[in-house]
Amino acid sequence: MRSGQENESPEDKAFPLLDFEALVGRQSRFVFQVAYAMLRNSHDAEDVVQETFLSLYRSGAWRKINDERAFLARATWRQSVDRLRANPRRAGLHNTEDNATLLLELPSRESDPEQTLLEADQRAAVHRLIDALPEELRQPLALSTVQELNSREIAAILDIPEGTVRTRLMRARQMLKQKLLKQKLSAKVEVRHAN
Repeated sequence: MRSGQENESPEDKAFPLLDFEALVGRQSRFVFQVAYAMLRNSHDAEDVVQETFLSLYRSGAWRKINDERAFLARATWRQSVDRLRANPRRAGLHNTEDNATLLLELPSRESDPEQTLLEADQRAAVHRLIDALPEELRQPLALSTVQELNSREIAAILDIPEGTVRTRLMRARQMLKQKLLKQKLSAKVEVRHAN
């Protein structure tokens, strides 16, 4: 007697592969965004995307997904954390010059180059402030603002209570607000001393 797998035609074996390819096509950009929010390095984020999908394919876990975004965000977060643990020196490194260059290269609706440069400089300053936040505050903030995930989804990804996510988001925003106010005040003082 033959087993069920021996009766499968080549077409039957191809359907799961097509389903997986469709999953990758639908969600690879989202997985990259989650990885980049964690790692702040596009090359590492691309590696994590590949590692995430490869491990999902090998384990077959992708066949049992109920909520694709939440499942993939959690799997990607775990891969990213593993990468950070494997190379802890990289966790604190980020090339702000590359970030500023990327911001400057974005097409602008404004025709005024000076305004574009000022806005890019402001965005780079905000990114530096976000990067300087403690990891426990930066991760939920990145998932909330960059990935536009709600607190329930973030709680599932980080495996912490939803109330803790809300508290961390509030603390992160408060810290950013305080740091931005300090920067504006110090900039005003510098301008006064220059005059």
